[in-house]
Amino acid sequence: MNNTSPLQRINHPLFEQFKLKVSIKRDDMLHPIISGNKWRKLKYNIEHVIKNNYKGIISFGGSYSNHIHALAFACHQQQLKSIGIIRGEPQYQTNFTLSWAKYWGMQLDFIDRKTYRCRGEQPFLKALQQQYPDYYIVPEGGSNKLALIGVAEVISELKQQCDFDSLLTPVGSGGTLAGLISADNNQHNLIGIGVLKQSNYLHTEIESLLEDNKKHYSNWQIMSQYHGGGYGKFSTQDVKKIRAFSQITGIDFEPVYSGKMVLALLDLIEKNYFPAHHHIVLLHTGGLQGLGGLAERKLIKADEWPLPPVPPAR
Repeated sequence: MNNTSPLQRINHPLFEQFKLKVSIKRDDMLHPIISGNKWRKLKYNIEHVIKNNYKGIISFGGSYSNHIHALAFACHQQQLKSIGIIRGEPQYQTNFTLSWAKYWGMQLDFIDRKTYRCRGEQPFLKALQQQYPDYYIVPEGGSNKLALIGVAEVISELKQQCDFDSLLTPVGSGGTLAGLISADNNQHNLIGIGVLKQSNYLHTEIESLLEDNKKHYSNWQIMSQYHGGGYGKFSTQDVKKIRAFSQITGIDFEPVYSGKMVLALLDLIEKNYFPAHHHIVLLHTGGLQGLGGLAERKLIKADEWPLPPVPPAR
């Protein structure tokens, strides 16, 4: 796993109006299935598991999790076992995302929402490790110290590709932003767009992930006003704006993560947040497989989006 994602200049009437240069780091093109930040986060976790002769990986996620989807394929590709601890009921195992995970050999263990809230607590993790002693446990979203090493490579690649001023990324579990912060060394303005309500707790998560660095980072922030009503929530107007942006730029986004970054960018530009001649880089974190689940639940209209392939056996 040694890819560099391309950097692409994009044009939009708003960019011209406000005299801004905007590029996009196409991490969605890193791999046809393990795209975006999931590829970055899993890269060194997979290497660690192989090097230390673990049987496989255990991780956590909701029933439409991009992370679970990517992990299942990554383990399948490397001939490793995988176990997904899934929030919710077993009836979800036939949905779009989990059907693919099962197809790639992942064992799905469903737990109720109350138990799922204990996923980061030591007694729960200790019991899980005792049950599966030959498996390596990766947190929800893949966000751990090994993930930071993979995400940090975004910054080293960008330094070879361009000079820029600000970098925008959607933020879910905090690992992607933490990895960017660790590598950037206070050189650029890093903006995380929170995709869930009350994302302020992510400051603690990010600082915890960065604690080994022993450095003070002052060049980052999380903007929590663009969640659109909460995780997985978006309006008809949001959808129209995202699809219009895709049609102008020729790049597809989904409305849960990368689409909210797009909406934030447009709003910030209109509010004169960026000075003229500023170079903004968007980090496309992938996640387009999520469109399959959104269409399945009729949260988006199937004929308006580029849907991923349906699982072969459901």
